[in-house]
Amino acid sequence: MKLVWCPETASKAYIDGVRALSGRDDLAGSAEVAELVAAMAGGWNAQLVVEAPDVSAQSSSSSSLPPATSLALAAAARRTGGRYACVLPEGDSAAAAAVYAGFVGPQEDADAGAESPSPSPTVVVASDADEAMARLEGVDLLVIDARRRDAAAVLRAARPGARGMVVLRHGDGRRRGATALAAASMAAGTRLVRSVYLPIGKGVEVLHVGVGKGPSLHSRGGRRGTGRWIRHVNHDTGEEHVFRRQ
Repeated sequence: MKLVWCPETASKAYIDGVRALSGRDDLAGSAEVAELVAAMAGGWNAQLVVEAPDVSAQSSSSSSLPPATSLALAAAARRTGGRYACVLPEGDSAAAAAVYAGFVGPQEDADAGAESPSPSPTVVVASDADEAMARLEGVDLLVIDARRRDAAAVLRAARPGARGMVVLRHGDGRRRGATALAAASMAAGTRLVRSVYLPIGKGVEVLHVGVGKGPSLHSRGGRRGTGRWIRHVNHDTGEEHVFRRQ
């Protein structure tokens, strides 16, 4: 099984995201990025969308409100009939949980041992990434604010579904190699299938993550793979393509 792109659902989810953000100039973050992630959630028909925002990076004027990506992703999850979960760290940031719950759905009890069977949005507050992501099995789309201190730990702790997972990393304005990021942060049993850099907002890195055995970008540049794989990077857009030599 693998994630399959559906242009029609992507378009509808994009429109839902635009409508969710309509008139909301008080939200933090780029509206363009929010609309992009909504389209991604719809296009991949994501049944579990997980967001790890960095509430500490928000301005004082919008510190009590979720970022634009949260509203857009929650709207896209309703379009796909899936579930949206927002992972917030404990500490000062946890104070935003009640506000998030009011905007996107009910808050999950931190002591609850099982997920609610309802597809309604959920705010998860936990002391560390492993604890939070352990409650979220079968992630289809993971959206991470790169300014978050435990961003790498969230990616490492993510549990993809049988179809694999798409990861969108945004927010820091620094262009980093997606392959290098994945090599340092990917969980055991997962593999990076493809990476793309999109010059939207401050920049968005998109990682396509596979599960189980199969070709991975981690090994394609190695000595044994040089005769079978050709890697090309568009230096204008940052998009990376890997071709297999027959």
